[in-house]
Amino acid sequence: MNKKTIAPLASFLLLSVFITLNSCKNEAKETKKKEIQKTVYASDVIPFFDNFKLILGDGSNVGKPINFENQAFFYTASDDHGDWVVFKAPNGGDTHGTSNNTRTELGQTKKWYPKTANDKLTATLKVMNVSATGDARVAASHSVVVGQIHSADGHENEPLKIFYKKSPSHTKGSVFWHYEINTAGDDNSGRWDYSTAVWGDDFSVLGDSPSTYPEEPKDGIALGEVFSYEIEVKDGIMNLKFMSEGHPTKTFTKNLIASEYTTTADMPEQTQKLFVPIGQDGVERKNAYAGEGCFFKLGSYNQTNGKSPEININWCSGAETHGGDVKKQYEDGNYAEVWFKTGSISISQKAVSNEGYFIKND
Repeated sequence: MNKKTIAPLASFLLLSVFITLNSCKNEAKETKKKEIQKTVYASDVIPFFDNFKLILGDGSNVGKPINFENQAFFYTASDDHGDWVVFKAPNGGDTHGTSNNTRTELGQTKKWYPKTANDKLTATLKVMNVSATGDARVAASHSVVVGQIHSADGHENEPLKIFYKKSPSHTKGSVFWHYEINTAGDDNSGRWDYSTAVWGDDFSVLGDSPSTYPEEPKDGIALGEVFSYEIEVKDGIMNLKFMSEGHPTKTFTKNLIASEYTTTADMPEQTQKLFVPIGQDGVERKNAYAGEGCFFKLGSYNQTNGKSPEININWCSGAETHGGDVKKQYEDGNYAEVWFKTGSISISQKAVSNEGYFIKND
């Protein structure tokens, strides 16, 4: 082989190497681009979704939300602290079951009985938005429920609802929890809630007029401020723990199988102020929630709705709903949005299927 033959061959080999290397680089870039564009699902962030069914803010049950997203109601978002699961619910939309309120919320697929329970739910979250409108005299205005225990049987009442509430004129809001009585008898219209403050105020601190709000709560929680809760039910006792950096840790207990409210004389002053005047003056069965299957819920259960306060001064906010137009509600802040960072669930071996609840309410 002479020099004239070697020169073109060397050029050809160099060109081939360059093309191959460039091709490899392009393939690597495309692979990296695809990895970056890969959808991060809620079930990637909090891997316990095989224990829940998801109800969306349009009232639909999508089942177990594994590798699922819906950009209007349920998706993931990122910030400097990593990935979060976003639950979003407008003031007005289609509701689930008999509720007046919209929710994007997980409901546990199994139910357990408080007397024999050994079940636990934990979550770390931050509330990003509550409704921009609502009547200040209505206790539920500008609030969202971020965790629950719900009964699947009987009246389907709620022995626990964890609230966050912030008035539009305030920088900080309140975290509080409710116990709803399991009403004695067949008529559940007399049921009422009792509210306990965690940080800030409880449910009963109200405005004097539709647009006049109470004083800003002390030791409150701001929108976007992270807090955590733990709910454990064991041998009939509900144990609650609330934690947030810069705030005192709070713990509470409540007996779920022996009632404190079996006579009208047992009604707390708060109940007499809020509920008795509108006819919600029932008493609780002696064994409370014993014998009823209960289950956990978590997400964004928006407590602000568009119904007139004349219907119920505690629960009907008369807020803006734009006739149920979700896009318009999102544009002007008439929705609840909650981001969850972590969550865990522990289920006792005595838990059974909760399918009956979903069949009845879907």
